[in-house]
Amino acid sequence: MTNPVSKRHEFVLMFDVENGNPNGDPDAGNMPRIDAETSLGLVTDVCLKRKVRNYVNLVKRDESGNPETGYDIYVQEGAILNQQHKRAYDALGVDPKDAKASRSNSRELTKFMCANFYDVRAFGAVMATDVNCGQVRGPVQIGFARSIDPIVPQEISITRMAVTNERDAEKERTMGRKHIVPYGLYRAEGYVSAPLAEQTGFSQEDLELLWQAFDSMFEHDRSAARGKMATRKLIVFEHSTRLGNVHAHTLFGCVKARRSDTTRPARSFSDYSVGIDLDAVPATVRVIERA
Repeated sequence: MTNPVSKRHEFVLMFDVENGNPNGDPDAGNMPRIDAETSLGLVTDVCLKRKVRNYVNLVKRDESGNPETGYDIYVQEGAILNQQHKRAYDALGVDPKDAKASRSNSRELTKFMCANFYDVRAFGAVMATDVNCGQVRGPVQIGFARSIDPIVPQEISITRMAVTNERDAEKERTMGRKHIVPYGLYRAEGYVSAPLAEQTGFSQEDLELLWQAFDSMFEHDRSAARGKMATRKLIVFEHSTRLGNVHAHTLFGCVKARRSDTTRPARSFSDYSVGIDLDAVPATVRVIERA
């Protein structure tokens, strides 16, 4: 690991979906999430973090298929969190049932989790369970992604030529449904705190891996339900100090996406123009276009 990130960052991530469901809502029959008042599409921060975790879990493995040191994933499918915590206790030789020993080693237990799990030192974690490893506030935070324009989710009927049970063998086909967004360009905004990076050990190498994940996470997350998704723009604002030089909302306001032709619905990224008002960005902030 290298030294912790020493400068504040903000970023704007733009991605799109074509004929797919970017983030289904289980409370609404798995329809694409939508802002009921504006009809703008939504993708949760949890969904985007899941894709980052999956990317790191994919690329940071050794020749034996095991996670590289420091790049294990804490929240993953099938994981039992107390067992993850117990790894810290075993490494330090502490009995989880010994409350006094747990309290006296609390910082070292939390430090172990940060050092060994990428998503803990990036996004933070509440690990105050029966096997207590404390609580970490992560330096990387992501807001909900919101579509640039209102979306019109569509429900598509599909057929299946096979049946599940013998009793249905006489049926020619069974019916099903899937929800899609014909096209949507989404924008997410995020933050990287240098002071919190110092606490968790989130390094410059970790930050570079985060940018790589944003750029390529959809390439390894294909499914019939999600259609065609792609990262279109990643714009990073790097401050010259650990505390930053200007408010985040000022920098976010410098990035604009506009539809070129408003007389017809957008159906591709080429229907939009994305620009950065560089004159409004202070000289103390570096603008980096990563995609």
